[in-house]
Amino acid sequence: MTGPVLILGGRSDMGLAIAHRFAAAGHPVQLAARHAQSLSADANDIHVRHNVAVTLHEFDALAVDSHAAFVKSLPVLPEVAVCAVGTMGEQAASERDVAAAIAVMRSNYEGPASILAHLANAFEARGSGTLIGISSVAGERGRATNYIYGSAKAGFTAFLSGLRNRLARKGVHVMTVLPGFVATKMVAGMDLPQKLTAETREVGEAVFNGVSRQRNVIYVKPVWRLVMGVIKNIPEPMFKKMKI
Repeated sequence: MTGPVLILGGRSDMGLAIAHRFAAAGHPVQLAARHAQSLSADANDIHVRHNVAVTLHEFDALAVDSHAAFVKSLPVLPEVAVCAVGTMGEQAASERDVAAAIAVMRSNYEGPASILAHLANAFEARGSGTLIGISSVAGERGRATNYIYGSAKAGFTAFLSGLRNRLARKGVHVMTVLPGFVATKMVAGMDLPQKLTAETREVGEAVFNGVSRQRNVIYVKPVWRLVMGVIKNIPEPMFKKMKI
């Protein structure tokens, strides 16, 4: 029997897609989110479709003082933990309201890094497991159109890189996921380029395959590696004149 998979941010479209993909391979699923009991229909759907056990766990990414207790409360320490926590926010609102900016930064960096830090210690003590963080290509270069969100994701990407380096000889693997645009509720109404936009099932498949192959960093759509390679290498004097 395969080990359980913990989905932090189990209400998110990407989190649920990842849960379904691992469940299809026989993994029991632990869905963690605020107001977790409201996910009972999603839990039942996963159970019925894939014939695996699904449990619900109350979790608040921003309540960092509760994270140690949350990990200890899990009935079984998962084999794989996926952090799909995050919110994009609105750049214009974050520019006007520093409190709104801080909420975006905490949701995309502080909370995810905190819970993965606690899980990392538990996985290291056990000597096995895989930790996965859903970061973003937005963290690869600060851009005027989303630098609040992007700065938090940049921090999270760096955190995951350092964690991977720390745990490389401890039996624990850390994988960074850079999805690019994904067709979820978070971007509903946005005019996204089709060739650069992934479906949530593609995210689930990419994450599952990445774990199977012990990948370190994955772009859900490989074209994003090229796109961000170009953006990262635009000279700063030219970049300052652009709005992308």
